[in-house]
Amino acid sequence: MVLQRPWPICCHRLVIALLLAGLAAGAGPACGQTVRAWAGDDEPAAAEAPPPTGADAEAAGISVAVASGRIGGSGRPLELLFGGGLLMIPLLACSFALVVFGIERAVSLRTSQVVPVLFVERFVGRLQAGEFDRAEAAAACAAHPSPVARAFAAAVRRWGRPAVEVEQAAIDACERELNHLRKYRRVFNGVATISPLFGLLGTVLGLIRSFNDIAAAGAMGQPDLLARGFGEALITTAMGLVVAIPALVLHSYFTSRVDRLAMQLDECCQPVIEAVAATGAELGTRRKAG
Repeated sequence: MVLQRPWPICCHRLVIALLLAGLAAGAGPACGQTVRAWAGDDEPAAAEAPPPTGADAEAAGISVAVASGRIGGSGRPLELLFGGGLLMIPLLACSFALVVFGIERAVSLRTSQVVPVLFVERFVGRLQAGEFDRAEAAAACAAHPSPVARAFAAAVRRWGRPAVEVEQAAIDACERELNHLRKYRRVFNGVATISPLFGLLGTVLGLIRSFNDIAAAGAMGQPDLLARGFGEALITTAMGLVVAIPALVLHSYFTSRVDRLAMQLDECCQPVIEAVAATGAELGTRRKAG
């Protein structure tokens, strides 16, 4: 009877002790396991990749620069100009000449400078009305320095001569004036021709420089060695086209402008030739009658 009472109590104590011992032994690993381990995934977590070094770091830097748009500079005009190399100097000189001569021709080929309408109307009107003699007509032409006035003066100098001589003198004077109006046309043609050649030369030199850098480095997997040479090649090519296209447009425009002014000069000289020739015919008739 004495042995039957403590047996259940001892069993309970033994079971509790075993449970506490098991929990104490498995608490560390159980707490350190992740959710993936409890789910049955025994693969270890991926270790953090080490930072790239050497060529890998340079390639990664180029990739980041391309993704962020930093290859080729920030796109500012001055950076682009300085990035084109030495051939940007003659291209800038061509652009400067284009601007200077373009402004000069735009001012000189105005209608008010070549064929002033008010002067032509007054001179022709007074000449046809008989209000001018030879001296007065020559003085009026000399007081107004313009191509049409110089053509009128050439016709007036043949005052009293046959109509053929008067017309030939006016035609010769118009040709001389048109030659002056056509000057500097070769400047625009030259700039339009030579600028793309400078750009092409810059392209070739940039490619040569890139390949030389690759050969010296001995590595085809480094795109940063190609970036500088290719950038120089593309900048010079673009600059050559930027200068050549406006030069070609200005050359065509000023050529057509001179052609229109030549037609206006011819139209204005016709009534002057007729009036001077008529005056010469009257003088000849009076001389014969006298």
